Amino acid sequence: MKKLIWIVILLVVVGAGGAVFYANRGDKEPTVSTLKVSRGDIVDAVGATGTLQAVTTVTVGTQVSGIVQDLYADFNSIVKKNAVIARLDPALLETAVETAKANLVNAQANLERQKVTLADANAKLARAKELNDRQLLTKADYETADATAKQAEAQLKSTESQIVQAEAAVNKAKVDLDHTIITAPIDGIVISRNVDKGQTVASSMQAPTLFVIAADLTKMQVNANIDESDVGRMRPGQDVTFRVDAYPTETFHGSVKQVRLNPQTVQNVVTYSTVIDVPNPDYKLKPGMTANVNIEIARRTNVLRVPNAALRFRPTKDIFDALKQPMPPELERGFGRGNRNGQQNARGDQGAPSGAPVTNLPGAAPQPPGTATPGQATAKIQANQQKSAAGQAASQQGGGRGEGGGGRFANMTPEERQKRMQERLASMTPEQRAQWEQRMKDRQAEGGGRSGFGGGQGNVGGGRGGNTAARQQNAQTGGAPAPRAPRADKAGGQASSKLMTSSAETIDSLFGPLPTIETRGRAWLYINKQLKPVNLRLGISDGTYTEVLNDTELQDGIEVVTNVVTPEMASKPASQQNNANNPLMPQRGRGPGGPGGGGGRGR
Repeated sequence: MKKLIWIVILLVVVGAGGAVFYANRGDKEPTVSTLKVSRGDIVDAVGATGTLQAVTTVTVGTQVSGIVQDLYADFNSIVKKNAVIARLDPALLETAVETAKANLVNAQANLERQKVTLADANAKLARAKELNDRQLLTKADYETADATAKQAEAQLKSTESQIVQAEAAVNKAKVDLDHTIITAPIDGIVISRNVDKGQTVASSMQAPTLFVIAADLTKMQVNANIDESDVGRMRPGQDVTFRVDAYPTETFHGSVKQVRLNPQTVQNVVTYSTVIDVPNPDYKLKPGMTANVNIEIARRTNVLRVPNAALRFRPTKDIFDALKQPMPPELERGFGRGNRNGQQNARGDQGAPSGAPVTNLPGAAPQPPGTATPGQATAKIQANQQKSAAGQAASQQGGGRGEGGGGRFANMTPEERQKRMQERLASMTPEQRAQWEQRMKDRQAEGGGRSGFGGGQGNVGGGRGGNTAARQQNAQTGGAPAPRAPRADKAGGQASSKLMTSSAETIDSLFGPLPTIETRGRAWLYINKQLKPVNLRLGISDGTYTEVLNDTELQDGIEVVTNVVTPEMASKPASQQNNANNPLMPQRGRGPGGPGGGGGRGR
């Protein structure tokens, strides 16, 4: 009886364990994280640090040496122009003035004595001439009298020049004496005093600094160091906000005045000094403060914005399998060897046309129904090779619509290529379309090999194969390729001519407004336990949100997916549960980030 009881207990325990096992074995739904789409303001800004300083700062020194006798200004003193702010001991310079005046009197006395000597020499010369005319004086005596008169005249002129020098020495001594009185050159505030009363200052080599005066502290400026990667977006007049540590809760405003062209390199980091005008009516800002600057590049008010975390989300095949949802065709192509347009080329099927699913590879996961067999893939490869040969032959005869296999649209039919190009043109802004048309005209002017749909380096042709064959044919026939205009030199010449003929006073006024930012992206909705992609045209971003430009089903308050954690990923560490949301982490496959984004190489 006891043996039977133990058997029953064992069966009950085994049955309970099996029930628990099968209960936990059931499929668990993945965990979906979402954020809401909202409306609000987006500000694209560049952050930097800078130093506050006065707009005009004047250093006051002395041109003469001496002892500081009196000081009439101190730190923070408000001074007026020409007001006396210091005085040096004038004793030595007063003595120098008296000495210079004595030298002048001596020179004047020498002048009078020289005038008398000249008059005597002229009188003796007159008598010698009279006696010489009567032949009562020898010729030698006459010449001696003449030479003496001329020497006296020259000595008189020398004495007159000494008087001029003596007068200049007197004036210099008086000027030096006046320089012992230090006056303020401008109206302003004394922000630095470098001497004390009784201190001796010497100006033998350079003028010593006595005071530093700031012109007007109600108007200040910030010298911000902008990194070279952001300096291209700087324009005069852009709004600036900044904070200082002295007032952490207050935000100050200013505007960009100038972007200086002088680079500064510190530890291989190149920065450019940007001058920002700042009003300071309350004198809160002090020279030397460190300002944390945000330069506003673009602002959008009350626009639809999507979280950036949702734009970074890229679902993998494991996520679709966990949701029991078939993978969208555009993402299926992304798991092969993708190109710029998201068109897949499997490792064994490099000629597969756009839109065809990936063929089964050794060790690869089974493909959905409708996948091409290896025999069909081989036939498509041969067809594409024939198209490539036809494209090369067409490019040899002058370019045109080559259908070679080297272009971005090589796996499309002409109708598909035309439709794709029409879609691209429709999505362009008027400015982008004008730029595209100008590029096409330039390429056509340089030769058919560079036309928009040609077989040479065109966007839709057969890559470089056509041009290579054409060059070989020219080499065999002795023909020379058509010369190409030096586009870079031409553009540089136009820019130089524009600079020389412009009436602008600074180079800042020659830079035009910043172009409108527009990119592509994709967000995912979670509807009825299924992921649904939404293609977006995006504008500016502030690092957290991005502006949505096109009209989509995204509305204010709707939730978009930021991450999906499958049951398999739930058992992993938390740091590895978000790799579908991080493009830097390894993934089994990676689809395109949006229309036109390249599908990655599947693993």
